[in-house]
Amino acid sequence: MLKIRNIHVAYGDLRALVDVSLEVGEGELVALVGANGAGKSTTLKTVSGILRPSAGAIEFAGEDITRLQPHRIAALGIAHVPEGRRLFPEMTVLENLEMGALRPEARKKRKQSLEWVFSLFPVLRERERQPAGTLSGGQQQMLAIGRGLMSLPRLLMLDEPSLGLAPVLVKHVFEIVREINRQGITVLLVEQNVMQVLRFCHRGYVLENGRIVLGGRGTELLNDAHVKESYLGI
Repeated sequence: MLKIRNIHVAYGDLRALVDVSLEVGEGELVALVGANGAGKSTTLKTVSGILRPSAGAIEFAGEDITRLQPHRIAALGIAHVPEGRRLFPEMTVLENLEMGALRPEARKKRKQSLEWVFSLFPVLRERERQPAGTLSGGQQQMLAIGRGLMSLPRLLMLDEPSLGLAPVLVKHVFEIVREINRQGITVLLVEQNVMQVLRFCHRGYVLENGRIVLGGRGTELLNDAHVKESYLGI
């Protein structure tokens, strides 16, 4: 579904991504892991059109999207849930969710999509009239994911959904991500929580200093000597 081929991305003179290639097959849950500053968020921003590569190409469902504007990329069915949630804090939970359903296709099915999101996150139904800024951190993350789902994406990109959450909430968020994938949504997940995410993803890539250094099945990466030493402390 998603093919990234040899992309290079820079912030001025600072090279953020160097010759990065990866693939996400339809129906897969693929993890992109690495330390802070490795280039994980930059990769997602480049796919969604916020950043432009200086070289390389990106294809989605067979279409070259390398130079498309972000709204055109979103219209193709790519939803990007950014790090830090980026909600509209003074708008209600319901209003935030409705903002996710701006694609014409998603607007037509907004009522059904709301029921789907509320079934995944019952607490959002309980708080649908509450301002988003008054929710707990875990509830805000659920709302951010729910807003992404309201666009009825073919590919859902999640950037650090566990960041800043208590361990019990991290486990719950990962369970929801797995359920979303089981329901047919392809997922590209960026995470620092290496051990947990590699346990349940289909495949993973390790990004270090802007370069892909390893790739393979999640269980294979968990048993890799470099991953154990660098990320698992083993």
